[in-house]
Amino acid sequence: MEGAHRALLSWARSKLKNPGWLGGLGLAAGLFGVTVPVLLGLVRSGMGIAGGVTLFVLLTLHVRFIMETPVRRAGSWWIVAVQAWLTYLPLTVFGAAWTPVSALLTGALLVTAGRIRSVVLVALALACGPVMLAAPDPAMIDPAWALAGPVLGAVEYALVTLGRRVTRLTKARTEVMREAVALERRRFTRDLHDLVGHRLTVLVLKAQLLERLVAEGDKRARGEASETVELLRSLSADVRAVAHGLRSSSLAAELGSARSLLESVRVRCQVKMSCPDLPGDVEEALTHALREGVTNVLRHAEARQCSIQLLERDQLVRLTIRNDGVRPPRRPEDTGQGLLNLAERVSCLGGWLEATSSRTGQFTFSAYVPRKK
Repeated sequence: MEGAHRALLSWARSKLKNPGWLGGLGLAAGLFGVTVPVLLGLVRSGMGIAGGVTLFVLLTLHVRFIMETPVRRAGSWWIVAVQAWLTYLPLTVFGAAWTPVSALLTGALLVTAGRIRSVVLVALALACGPVMLAAPDPAMIDPAWALAGPVLGAVEYALVTLGRRVTRLTKARTEVMREAVALERRRFTRDLHDLVGHRLTVLVLKAQLLERLVAEGDKRARGEASETVELLRSLSADVRAVAHGLRSSSLAAELGSARSLLESVRVRCQVKMSCPDLPGDVEEALTHALREGVTNVLRHAEARQCSIQLLERDQLVRLTIRNDGVRPPRRPEDTGQGLLNLAERVSCLGGWLEATSSRTGQFTFSAYVPRKK
């Protein structure tokens, strides 16, 4: 018993979270509200079989029209036309028992009016029942149903429309959530590559340098070991920053770190910076550009000299990294994921990347980012 109660509560919660079922409920309520009184009236008048068949055809057409997804805005006009014939013409045969079916025509016309945004059709829909009162023989009409039919049709239309809109909103929300997850996954992958990849490259170089210093008995080995431990701690902090989406980039600190790193592997480095107090998003993008540029110097070149310039002119900030010792050939298809990530970052700010190389082994990498997008 308790399990059945929990299952019922779970089902109720799922329905409340996605109330698209209201459309089906509205349609079912409208059909039930029309079918029962019509069938009872037909049975009393002795026309149950003929009236039941006619009512079945009418209900089938009505459900098809209400549930269809129209290619055109109006949908299948012919169904509405046939439904109008089946609403008024059988009155001459079945009499007052047939009056409630005006609710179905009201619902169909309101759906059509909603699709084509027509006020005239709304007026016609609400007049479907009252117009029956003008019949030449009052015995053919049930006045109460002639007035109540449009109300029932309007309720059906309201519930069906609400259900459809809720379904569309639910699908749109699901799509937005899916896109948000994809963007977050992309952010995580990009940051993992840009932050952690750079640290791992530096760690490999430090480990190689430390191995060589130990083999040579150089006294600098202890200092390099301490720097390697600090790099490991920085790597741990970077992983936490990526996992939690934190942003703690400091371009000035990264410039100093880049110079120290390059000089530790015997690359002369000159740094020139003339644009402090950059906006946070610009500073972050340029910090990643600096890391990527230094990583490429360490990975793809046997550099002896490197210069890093950070300049600003006419609200355009330019970071340039120039080094020698490029290993030929340097083909465009050799571009790694890091440059693709970086291009995505700077393009979001209205910036771009440039890379040129010369036959003498000089390579220049530049990132341009507007101070204000």
